[in-house]
Amino acid sequence: MELFEPSKTKKTEKHVHAPLAERVRPRTLDEFVGQDHLLGGGKPLRLMIENDELRSVILWGPPGTGKTTIAHIVAERTHADFYSLNAVSAGVKDVREIIARAETAQKANGRKSILFIDEIHRFNKAQQDALLHSVESGILTLIGATTENPSFEVISPLLSRSRVYVLESLTKDDLVKILDHALETDSMITKKSVEILDVDFLIFLSGGDARRMLNGLEAAFYLVKPDASGVRKIAKKDLENAFQRKYTIYDKAGDQHYDTISAFIKSIRGSDPDAGVYWLARMLDGGEDPKFIARRLIILASEDVGNADPFALVLATNCFTAVDYIGMPEAQIILSHCVAYLASAPKSNAAVMAIGAAMDDVHRLPNLPVPLHLRNAPTKLMKELDYGKEYKYSHDYENNFVEQQFLPDNLKDALYYKPTENGREKTIKERLEMLWRKKRKKS
Repeated sequence: MELFEPSKTKKTEKHVHAPLAERVRPRTLDEFVGQDHLLGGGKPLRLMIENDELRSVILWGPPGTGKTTIAHIVAERTHADFYSLNAVSAGVKDVREIIARAETAQKANGRKSILFIDEIHRFNKAQQDALLHSVESGILTLIGATTENPSFEVISPLLSRSRVYVLESLTKDDLVKILDHALETDSMITKKSVEILDVDFLIFLSGGDARRMLNGLEAAFYLVKPDASGVRKIAKKDLENAFQRKYTIYDKAGDQHYDTISAFIKSIRGSDPDAGVYWLARMLDGGEDPKFIARRLIILASEDVGNADPFALVLATNCFTAVDYIGMPEAQIILSHCVAYLASAPKSNAAVMAIGAAMDDVHRLPNLPVPLHLRNAPTKLMKELDYGKEYKYSHDYENNFVEQQFLPDNLKDALYYKPTENGREKTIKERLEMLWRKKRKKS
């Protein structure tokens, strides 16, 4: 395992032969473009880096927004030993080797160690667990970079020991600055050697990803022959060839993102599987994160299908797991499978309406006392205060049911869950009415 950039020789060789995005990567905070809310003057992350007092952090944001660059800048500025791993290729053995080196350095001369893990969401639970003790004890300072929501992808104990910083998609102005900087500073692709005829299209194809923009430009540069004056004029068709895609109106960070996901959800809610699959294809072709889509399907399964088909939530949850395991492009088949089922399933929003109505009452009448017969009575004193007195154990009665009050007195007649006549929910409605709902309505 090597330090991040252990020698000037290797750094120079890497710089010469690296892609354009790597060659022009910012080396200082002043060169960094974007993320002013984190790295602007006086902001916490900038101060920690400038003062070499970094604490464990998780950098969460879309691809090409500067997560790895921030780690590079830390490596340049810190006096600590700096190690780097990519979670795609590294394992527990690699983590333990670094921890052993960090422990040795700390015992020998009190030297700190920083570990950068790119794509930390790719580490499984066991791999993340291996980091816990060393991060907690201060043997290692962790910098984790992820494009996925850390709440879902990073184990809770590790997350609680780190500060999460959210990186935002780069704006058009940010990307123009990065592009200008590349053409002014790179020794191979310069303003004198290239003319981009449609800068807006180049920026659109990048999807807010600076690395993608620069590497796409470099690919287009070598696809185009120079004219008589030695200038390569890159047109829209050249960019399409370089990015290997046609112009698709879908901006993951803008209105198209929200409009398309809205059309997608409303199509499934409206029981149109064809429209659901179409909007799914639009999102996937536009580069949308398949896990984002899968998460939305889990929500929809409860929000719009509910108990009309309880299996819908099971399928949607399994869909997310399968998408996570398989990845693209095959994940599109799994998503299509789930979309078609959810769109075709009977619909009910009764669960949504129930929790909404219950929340309204909780806010309107907070802290209502629990009825005495429902209270826990583990001690003699509690029993003397009638906790649990006259509680009726449902399984002692016919059909495992006996009439008793389960809501606070002020709400004893409340009806929150109102099942529909759709799908399996019709059966639920019939059972509830048979047991007690009609009697409650009459009271």
